[in-house]
Amino acid sequence: MSGIAVRKIIHVDMDAFYASVEQRDDPRLRGRPVAVGHGARRGVVAAASYEARAFGVRSAMPSVTALRRCPDLVFVPPRFEVYRAVSRQIHEIFARYTDLIEPLALDEAYLDVTAHRAGRETAWITAKAIRAAILEETGLTASAGVSYNKFLAKLASGQRKPNGQFVIQPAEGEAFVEALPVAKFHGVGPATADKMHRLGIRTGADLKAWSAPDLVAQFGKLGAWYYDIARGQDPRAVNPNRERKSSGSETTFDRDLTDPGEIEAGILAMADDVWSWCETSGRRGRTVTVKIKWADFQQSTRSQSVRAAIDSRERLHEIALALIHSVFPIAKGIRLVGVTLSNFASIDGAAARLDLRASGQAASSL
Repeated sequence: MSGIAVRKIIHVDMDAFYASVEQRDDPRLRGRPVAVGHGARRGVVAAASYEARAFGVRSAMPSVTALRRCPDLVFVPPRFEVYRAVSRQIHEIFARYTDLIEPLALDEAYLDVTAHRAGRETAWITAKAIRAAILEETGLTASAGVSYNKFLAKLASGQRKPNGQFVIQPAEGEAFVEALPVAKFHGVGPATADKMHRLGIRTGADLKAWSAPDLVAQFGKLGAWYYDIARGQDPRAVNPNRERKSSGSETTFDRDLTDPGEIEAGILAMADDVWSWCETSGRRGRTVTVKIKWADFQQSTRSQSVRAAIDSRERLHEIALALIHSVFPIAKGIRLVGVTLSNFASIDGAAARLDLRASGQAASSL
């Protein structure tokens, strides 16, 4: 990539954010397996501490399953107003280093630091400074990935979790992707990974061997995206004014589910993810869509639009549960569920979308 202008992108991801906030605020929880959520029969895990993850507890898991895996699990109710306040603190730290911040959730964001606003020599040094400031000012740890595009920065941030960082240099990107299992690619879900495996595609190198037309024939418009990322390429700019037309969350279960209570728990967890984004963004939508992927990989969707924008978590729960109930009783297992909210009310004065391309001197090192 010598002689080509190179972006310097950081992906910052807080470590077990909700659970870490709870452990920070209550010393009795430190070092113990903690689940943020409700331990009732139809409860669901919203987030799990690293101590709980060691037992296989994860987000979107029914509470009863989590307790079977970890009988000593401590449930604490979510405090979204606290998480939002801490998230604002973290984003204020980001703003000291760049104006180009693209939030993905309360606990993660992309930053474009190509312009070196804070005077740091490299993006690596900038990422270390950001993580140190977060720890000092919030008492929480963050991990960071540094690279020349968003796809690789996102992959890099997971390499040294928790409380670490990793860089993928421009000269290393293609080889890094070639060695990576496709199941670990951000944006390649379990169903797509299964399909790739059936086609003999198990690593980035296998994916790279396919032509763009062949990938499009197999995966539709996503085939062109897979062709690019197999080569370590991702042209997307960090967009601080990205206007979302929908907010959705989905999860693939560890096993195909037939129990209505477990399926409902998955739906409620996904609805909670969506509502958390709504509270952060201030957006409210009128259309709820539930996505179902069956054990045989067939897919179904159910949608409902209401006259007034949905204004509470409980209302979102009510509609999402009614939609999933429309497929009960089920004749085959469910491997994935998702909830999406769309048809947002317009925001007056919304800024125009930016497409900020790389600028400045070519960079050989991040």
